[in-house]
Amino acid sequence: MKLLSALLLALLLAACTSMTKVEGEQVVNERLVVTVPGAWNRVVDRSEQPPYESWTQEGIPLDHLRLWGAVRPGQPLLTKWATYSRAVDAKEPRVPTFRTGLTPEKLVSLFEEVYATAGTVSITKMEPTLFAGHQGVRFEFSLARRSDDLQLRGVGWVSVRPDPLWGEELYAATFVAPRLSFYDRLLPKAEEVVKSARVRAGTSS
Repeated sequence: MKLLSALLLALLLAACTSMTKVEGEQVVNERLVVTVPGAWNRVVDRSEQPPYESWTQEGIPLDHLRLWGAVRPGQPLLTKWATYSRAVDAKEPRVPTFRTGLTPEKLVSLFEEVYATAGTVSITKMEPTLFAGHQGVRFEFSLARRSDDLQLRGVGWVSVRPDPLWGEELYAATFVAPRLSFYDRLLPKAEEVVKSARVRAGTSS
């Protein structure tokens, strides 16, 4: 039944989404600039406008690279809940919302909440890093997806940049793929994009 549900879900997602090839320099939310050395596919959900871009190599059910650019205080990191993957009697999840002054641990917990809507998440590693030219944190996690019992691995990068108008802006990326085969093979491609990340100069509006 879970396999059938997953197939039906894939068909439903395909009906309301479109994919376009992306390569070269790309700009997310007019601020986060990345260079794509190899082709990725940008997935656009026509039913909503999420606060991030989703790219994939093999298709969203198997892998995705999400990119957040210039998230301001009070803005959510997720706008569409994975209701299909939650238990019927589950409580409404908290909306992961960026706020100023968050510690690295609290920043990571925002993304734990993002992925907890799809299954059981365990943060397995955290370490300081540079992302988009600013000090931040790199974290790794596991995800047991509830809809089809698939075991996935994930990695994320997040940094906060001072902003004269909003106080702070959040920049982040996450990559998720099945633990067996896909993750190790596709992670270097995601890392190439992430390493190129920079913030485009300009006046906040």
